[in-house]
Amino acid sequence: MIDHGKYNVLGVEINAIDYAAAVERIISAARTQQPLTVTALAVHGVMTGVLDKTHRYRLNRLDLVTPDGQPVRWALNWLHKTGLMDRVYGPTLTLKLCERVASENLPIYLYGSQPETLNQLAQNLTRQFPGLKIAGMQPSFFRQVTADEKLQIATKIQASGAKMVFVGLGCPRQETWVYEYRDLLSMPLLAVGAAFDFHAGTLSQAPAWMQKRGLEWFYRLTREPTRLWKRYLLLNPLYLWLLFLQVTRLRINDPADATAPTEEMRYG
Repeated sequence: MIDHGKYNVLGVEINAIDYAAAVERIISAARTQQPLTVTALAVHGVMTGVLDKTHRYRLNRLDLVTPDGQPVRWALNWLHKTGLMDRVYGPTLTLKLCERVASENLPIYLYGSQPETLNQLAQNLTRQFPGLKIAGMQPSFFRQVTADEKLQIATKIQASGAKMVFVGLGCPRQETWVYEYRDLLSMPLLAVGAAFDFHAGTLSQAPAWMQKRGLEWFYRLTREPTRLWKRYLLLNPLYLWLLFLQVTRLRINDPADATAPTEEMRYG
């Protein structure tokens, strides 16, 4: 297992970790009912923190931030010589965790997306992992929730008996969600984004060869050009340019250069 701790990538602190260590850390927190906030960041996720100091503050206070995209893994290796051989991809991490919780009788909760996607996701996961127990599911409100609704959501999850929550709200809403619910839920909260759609079968994944070469963004762009063109055609070049500046030490990206939120976002 590899777990070298966190390293600065453009001011966002990313864990240099592999699947085995990430799974063990999350399962340990689930067993002992300890709060643990987790996300897997690709380039877009990192850039949300680069461009928004308040969101950077949230990201840098999450417990575990894995290198979801190959370009993020490459950045850890180039900048910090971490020697990571693979990324820790949110959809794959989801499956590895489902396999473990099924074998250890640790129920999970699914939060986010739409009812149809959740139902199909639950069917597919329980078919793939027969021992998996889903303690509850709740679709997204697709709006900000009130303070009372937030407490009701947390109470419902806690009362379900779940030991882990998978959150699929999309970036950056899901990272904000796990940040804000950490003190309300004594269990791992995992922002896994597109894993819901991938494993529900509503969105196709890039072929393995494209994933290994860091071309997953291109595959997704060809599938959803209208929605994703700004994300990839503008943010990807900016990411590479800022990474070059950090590698050459022409720009200092200080993780402490962040702004604490003045109010809750309460995404639901």
